[in-house]
Amino acid sequence: MGVSIEDIKKLRNMTGAGMMDCKNALAETDGNIEAAIEIIRKKGQAVAAKREDREAAEGCVLSGVKDGFAAIVALKCETDFVAKNESFRALTKAILDAAVAASAKSIDELKALQIDGRSIEEKITDEIGKTGEKMELGAYEYIEAPSVAAYDHLGNKLATIVGLNLAGIDPSAGKEVAMQVAAMNPVAVDRDHVKKEVIDNEFNIAVEKTKEEQVKKAVEVAIKKAGINPNLVDSEDHINSNIAKGWLTEEEAEKARAIAKETAAAKAANLPEQMIQNIANGRLNKFFKENCLMEQEFHRDPKITVGQFLDQTSKGLVVVDFKRVNLNQD
Repeated sequence: MGVSIEDIKKLRNMTGAGMMDCKNALAETDGNIEAAIEIIRKKGQAVAAKREDREAAEGCVLSGVKDGFAAIVALKCETDFVAKNESFRALTKAILDAAVAASAKSIDELKALQIDGRSIEEKITDEIGKTGEKMELGAYEYIEAPSVAAYDHLGNKLATIVGLNLAGIDPSAGKEVAMQVAAMNPVAVDRDHVKKEVIDNEFNIAVEKTKEEQVKKAVEVAIKKAGINPNLVDSEDHINSNIAKGWLTEEEAEKARAIAKETAAAKAANLPEQMIQNIANGRLNKFFKENCLMEQEFHRDPKITVGQFLDQTSKGLVVVDFKRVNLNQD
């Protein structure tokens, strides 16, 4: 029997599949809509299996809030072309809406939720059949708090959510903090929530950097005292280049190398420990101010911190949690 254009349109509206896919499925099933739907779904499953080993590096990231619950969903695909497709974005939004409505607490719980009688996992497989690209849920984050806010950055590759400790606050305040998280990528709410291994690593880096600087300073002073410009001998590449240019003699180069070796060894063996610790602690404190959300300079007014902005908004208002999902490199 022939396939009518009305049935093709009907099947396309029901599945989102292309016109030719709908026509072929209806032809194969003699116009049986339900059987044609099953063929299209099986095609999606077959495509998904074939694309399993492909990398899904693009996608769409969206956030949403409802009554003290905020969530971020990242649906990933292979190309930016598909990521910008309206059907793909609509599916991401539908998944987010389902997550927020159900207050889903995990990505497995999210996958099991239903959209139009199909699980989210099945809906993603159906979309794979339409586009021919691998797709997967790349990330799912949520927050529960007295007040929540969300921010989607232009392009839908980056989204953030924040939770605040007081209910009934001006929603714009939470939105501002969510934008801060997007722009400044903090590592923790405050210094008390920075992981110990992160603190230890930053402190050790600060100690080593301080030691290197102290040794370098002593070497520069010693070389300058010997009548040689330290800038001409600060690396082997510079030494060779400056000899070739006639700015430095071989004798001066050897003298500078000897002074540098002797001075560096002597200084490294006699570094003032307390001074090193003090400078390293100062650097660690700077790390906290730059990377802890409540201590960061507020993006709207760098004269105040995020913590001060929130306290000005409502006395005692603080961030209790935040989440950030970014498909691009920071």
